[in-house]
Amino acid sequence: YIAILGLLLNSSLFIAAQQTVLKQSNSSGIYQKGEKVEVVLEVPNVDADSIQVKIDVDYSKSAEWKTIANPGEKLVLLSETFEKTTARVISVMVKGEETSTGLVVMPDKLSPATKRPSDFKQYWKNEKQKLQALEWKIKSTKVEDTAPGYVCSDIELNCIGTKPARGYFAKPENAEEGSLPIVLNVHAAGVKGSWCLSKVETAMRYAQKGALSFDLNAHGMLNGQPQEYYNKLEEGELNRYWEIGAENREENYFRGMYLRLLRTLDFLCQQPEWDGKNIIVIGESQGGGQALVAAGLDDRVTAAVATVPAMCDFGRTLIGQTGGWPNPFNFQKDKQRMLDTYPYFDAAHILKGCKATLVTEIGLIDYTCPSLGIYAAINQAKGEKITLVTTYRGHHLNQQQFQKHWEESIYKKRQAFIDSFLKK
Repeated sequence: YIAILGLLLNSSLFIAAQQTVLKQSNSSGIYQKGEKVEVVLEVPNVDADSIQVKIDVDYSKSAEWKTIANPGEKLVLLSETFEKTTARVISVMVKGEETSTGLVVMPDKLSPATKRPSDFKQYWKNEKQKLQALEWKIKSTKVEDTAPGYVCSDIELNCIGTKPARGYFAKPENAEEGSLPIVLNVHAAGVKGSWCLSKVETAMRYAQKGALSFDLNAHGMLNGQPQEYYNKLEEGELNRYWEIGAENREENYFRGMYLRLLRTLDFLCQQPEWDGKNIIVIGESQGGGQALVAAGLDDRVTAAVATVPAMCDFGRTLIGQTGGWPNPFNFQKDKQRMLDTYPYFDAAHILKGCKATLVTEIGLIDYTCPSLGIYAAINQAKGEKITLVTTYRGHHLNQQQFQKHWEESIYKKRQAFIDSFLKK
């Protein structure tokens, strides 16, 4: 699939590592049915006898590196039209440095790889009824020394399942009834990392923007504990938590995680200061998945901001691709039992009919939370969709030459949406 190119393609966005450049004929990386897809490699003035190239199809991780002679100028790596939905990740290795770009074809046509259970709606209706019937037991400990004019508390909410919902809740002091939107912040995967923990400063950040703000940890962990507490949880009780209950709907770990989300939303909606209409849920990776799930399971949620969201279309593994994190159908478990379990907790089914505004960041070289599954999930929603897509982002922004571009074209847009939402 490699040939020498005679003409330079017109593209404003490229991937560059040192003097290695990847260009796409459509700089967005998003193509339609029948549209010509061309990806070109430029290697001018690179002192290397050979380069390595691989083109991975649909995040299958099956591509192998192929060594080619360095032509000195330009190569066509891909020149094709597609009639079906698909994705490609094109990677180049020059002098030990890897550069990648990604693309997706007809993403708006993607649908979930598993069937939505016939009793899906009834299952979640029953779960929510159990929550609503549960008598409230709320523990609240005031956090001292917060900013003047604000109050922050360490909150514990009893919940169905093995753990309560825990996090920090902050709000402006003496706010009028019915005057504030709700911000629920949720966290990425892990247990002991700083990104996994509820923090006073996170809750305060949105309270100071004029919101009822709750920073919810994913696991019902105690807040503000010594690091050793979280280390022991990760090494013991919560070791590989994402595999817990893989074959059992009632014991599946994500059931408890989602119920804690719903319990927290119920708590926030009881606050007299809530304006009665505006709720935004914000998260990245596992947190992004939780944000989408919250929007799908609770129609009071009016917006979700999901950065490279997990838990989207687990079943893509079953069709030779890569499922959304944690990619459960790669577990060494009974596949049929998992098929009877995971569709209930898959954002690709939970989002069906969702009317919230979804702001979703997607990286087209992300193997942890692949674009195909994310699109399959958000396509099920009926509300406004704002997608922020980059050809150069994996699960993290590892290609640092694009830091400034990402900040300008993605990060600032995302933050502007949140700020605008809070001013409603």
